[in-house]
Amino acid sequence: MTLIKTSRNVLLAIAIGSAATLTSGAAFAGKNTPAVDKDTLVIGLGKSIHNLDAMVTATGDSQRFAWLMFETLYRFDQKGTMVPGLATKVDVSEDGKTYTFTLREGVKFHNGEDMTSSDAVFSLKRMLDPKTKSTRRPYFIRIVESYKATDDKTFVINLKGPDGAFLNKVAGFLYIMPEDYIKSQSSSSEFSANPVGTGQYKFVSQRIGQSVDLERFSGYWGEKPPIKYLKYKVIPENSSRINALLTGEVDFIDTVPPAQIGILKKSAEIVVRNVPISSPLHVRIYSNLPNIPEYKREVRQALNYAVDKKAIIKSVLHGVGEPMAGYISKYYPYGHNENLKPYTYNPKKAKELLKKAGYPNGFKTSVYHDASISKAVVEAVVAFWSQIGVKAEIKSLDYAAWSRLNNNHQSNPMTFQQFSNAMYDPIHPISGGFTKTGTWSDYFNPEVEALVAKVESTVDTKGRDMIFKEIDKVINEDAGAVFISELYYSFAHKASLKWGPQIGAGYYIFRTASWK
Repeated sequence: MTLIKTSRNVLLAIAIGSAATLTSGAAFAGKNTPAVDKDTLVIGLGKSIHNLDAMVTATGDSQRFAWLMFETLYRFDQKGTMVPGLATKVDVSEDGKTYTFTLREGVKFHNGEDMTSSDAVFSLKRMLDPKTKSTRRPYFIRIVESYKATDDKTFVINLKGPDGAFLNKVAGFLYIMPEDYIKSQSSSSEFSANPVGTGQYKFVSQRIGQSVDLERFSGYWGEKPPIKYLKYKVIPENSSRINALLTGEVDFIDTVPPAQIGILKKSAEIVVRNVPISSPLHVRIYSNLPNIPEYKREVRQALNYAVDKKAIIKSVLHGVGEPMAGYISKYYPYGHNENLKPYTYNPKKAKELLKKAGYPNGFKTSVYHDASISKAVVEAVVAFWSQIGVKAEIKSLDYAAWSRLNNNHQSNPMTFQQFSNAMYDPIHPISGGFTKTGTWSDYFNPEVEALVAKVESTVDTKGRDMIFKEIDKVINEDAGAVFISELYYSFAHKASLKWGPQIGAGYYIFRTASWK
């Protein structure tokens, strides 16, 4: 076991000792040729896909498949620039309250049905229906006044007031679903078992928790991807997933453990990419529960001061990270408050805050995490907390089980979490994680609510930037979460595969992937 000392003599031995190890020597004998053939890409996933209904599932699920199987009226290209999708244009009224979309001709769903504006109306109605339990609903329910189809190719949405990020929300979340097909089914679960969209890839089969197979859609309206088949294989154990790549069993893997990045880079047959995904790696706190210690701001501040983030990034994440002061990543196009400073490592101050809050000897608590969050990071944070008397029981779950709890606000009192960029506007993490009605929020602050209401009606980018910076300042001072690091996704793939990541987001995009 390796002992890593911080400058304050705090040992991270447990965390470092839990890092995955690789077999050596023979492991690098892997083939730099396709696992199957040049028509196929085999992808090793660190966690299973919980739900294939992109309107219902969390971003952590949908980022693996949603932008491949489903489409939105506008979408983001690989650089994060908004471009037309299922709509060829949008006309916005002078008051910013009416969006008129002209839909693209010749678009078909994977089952052969033509897409019309009726499907767009149905999709928005389905999202807003609370029975659907859509994780996207909170981003639309407060702002949409009405919507209608004026003809087969015209879809109109009327807003209650101007919304500077409305088109971003449409591009990130409003997947157009087949009305007749879904109405013929008994439930969302049935649709998830055999989904139909308009995207470049169509669903073929799945084995729950084990695999998902997609095939290039021959009836796609636009440019077709070079690779015909995508085969997702779930390989949760880190060393098994890495060795599957090194021995040629898979072509591409996600969630490469930081400790193994340097080892993989030694192979000329492997390419490693560390991609910032505009997401805070943080501990989400159920700060709206009066019966727990974390309800008190002094306790939340103490939990932040107790953690040496720089030591964790250096020793546990092997340098793949950057300390965060708030919730809005520096990789968003605007809204990041560069004047905020991360909580310093100050265990003495943390103990003083606990004493002030009425917990001079600390307290017992618990914290959840799923398999996508490095256990070494979890154990390091918990080890730092123990130094100030906070004894946290670690509750480890697979992603599907954790997601079910988290989506239903049952991962209390704390859980490790990320918040991927899905719409290139900070309202996504702020509204979703720090407002009263947010899908993944158990936090309420009237000052934040007022600022969010203000930013939602602000259209110009400069104005939104200033308001978001103020929001992040309030959340920082209130210690709304334990902020750890900018989150990076580390991917590795065979050098013979041509692939580029989605810039500033965690979505797995294989639209242009090809074999050399």
